Amino acid sequence: MEKYSLEDCRIVELDRHHSDRKGNLTVVENGVTLPFDVKRVYYMYDVPGGESRGAHAHKSLSQLIVAASGSFRVTLSDGVNSRSFFLNRPYHGLLVRPGMWRDLDDFSSGAVCMVLASDIYLEDDYIREYDEFLAFRNNG
Repeated sequence: MEKYSLEDCRIVELDRHHSDRKGNLTVVENGVTLPFDVKRVYYMYDVPGGESRGAHAHKSLSQLIVAASGSFRVTLSDGVNSRSFFLNRPYHGLLVRPGMWRDLDDFSSGAVCMVLASDIYLEDDYIREYDEFLAFRNNG
C-alpha cells in the first residue's frame, strides 16, 4: 500500500461552466478530473448544529469531498500533522487520499456534503478508532 501524506490531500478546482441566464454547471469525469474512478457517491445533509461527522480513516479508499451547498470544515491528520480545509464552493473539492484521519464539523445551516469515492462501501476498509489509526500509520 502506498503511504500518503497531508501534502497529497489538496483542494481541486472542478471544471465549471457559467451561463448568465441558466446558472452554473460543474463537471467531474472519471479519468479526467480525479486520480481515481468514482464507484460510489453519497451525500450528508441536515447535520444538526454543533454535530460532527467522520472521525475515521480509510485504508485504501480515496475521496473527493465537496460542499455542494453551504459550508463545513474538514480536518485531516496523518497521525503527526493536521490541516483544516474550509469548503464553501461547489466547484472546489477536497481530495482525500487513503490513510488520513478525517473530521467534518462546523456545518452551516442547509449544508450538503457530497462525497465521490473510489470504491463501494467496504466495512473492512474503515479504521474507526484513533489508536488503531496510529498503529496503521506506523506499521503501514
